[in-house]
Amino acid sequence: MQDFIYQNTTKIFFGDHIDAELNAAVTQFGHNVLLVTGGHSVHRSGLYDRVQKLLSDTTITDLAGVAPNPKIDSVREGQRLAKVHHIDVVLAVGGGSVIDCAKVVATAANYAGDPWELVINRELSRSTPQLPIVTILTLSATGSEMNSGAVISNPETHEKLGTSGAHTPAVSFLDPRLTTTVPASQTAAGSMDIFSHLTEQYFDREPANDATKGMIEGLMRSVIKWAPVAIKDGSDLAARSNLMWTATSALNGTMGLGNRNAWSNHAMEHVLSAYYDITHGVGLGILTPRWMHYVLTQDPTTTPLFARFGRNVWGLSGDDATVAPAAITATYDWISQLGFPMTLPAVGITDDQNFAAMATAAATKLGNSYLPLDAQAVQTIYRAAQTPGLA
Repeated sequence: MQDFIYQNTTKIFFGDHIDAELNAAVTQFGHNVLLVTGGHSVHRSGLYDRVQKLLSDTTITDLAGVAPNPKIDSVREGQRLAKVHHIDVVLAVGGGSVIDCAKVVATAANYAGDPWELVINRELSRSTPQLPIVTILTLSATGSEMNSGAVISNPETHEKLGTSGAHTPAVSFLDPRLTTTVPASQTAAGSMDIFSHLTEQYFDREPANDATKGMIEGLMRSVIKWAPVAIKDGSDLAARSNLMWTATSALNGTMGLGNRNAWSNHAMEHVLSAYYDITHGVGLGILTPRWMHYVLTQDPTTTPLFARFGRNVWGLSGDDATVAPAAITATYDWISQLGFPMTLPAVGITDDQNFAAMATAAATKLGNSYLPLDAQAVQTIYRAAQTPGLA
């Protein structure tokens, strides 16, 4: 295993704690609150009014309408509001997009320049003081509620980039009951995002990292088991609870400890959705099995790890040469059963005119991935995603 330093200071309230604990969790940092939300669902569910009542002794400023694949314009507006209203604490109520936007706003509140500079310069973002962040999670997917990362899109430059703030959220409320009304399509996309976070950290060249890989395998089995249950019956609290904690655990930092390689599918998908603004989880579902197929066919030395993945995650048996490709097929079939499109044309990407530029952009981040990929390799994976199956 590689050496590492790990610290995560987020306090988690898992379950029915919002009514009893939210006011104290927020007001410990001050009474000027920036409330960051997404679309209308937080109003339809009654959660917005609930939060307002619980924080009745604070002054709340709203930053509403944060979109999926959060845009830099929302961050800029949040920065303006934070400065004008002398915000003490940022409260994000929503899924990963809302929380990601809130994180960068919390940093931009103390920055004099354009917030996009904080996105393109991770070290600048980390060194800039950040307002405290409290989150109420409404969608199990990104793990943003317990990490310092954020992903922001700039439609003008066709960029979707990850950055990192100085801290993880101070407090996060994870009540699975808040996710029981999430539609099946969003549950599926979120579950795929969870699964992809795990595969990105599992397929790594660091030898003998059994502690981390074993934990990842358990979390993979959890999302594989519970995602179809939640998609079929959104009110199933056992499914919602397991998905929520699996999502948080998948990306709170522990699953990547001791690793050496950079991620692959997220780099390719971020460029894809930067150009076409498709749902992040859907893009990952389309790309991940094609990436697996490409890696295994291009580099036979990856066979033992794919075989381990097949045995310990999918319960397959046989020799390595049989189990490794069968594991990729099992992955493709499971993703297909989640119910969203499995090809790029099915999500409206019917031509390849941008593939060359997209592949060039993605490849700049793939030199240290599990299998290093150049622009030609990325184009091959994009093109494979134009047709059904893994051929």
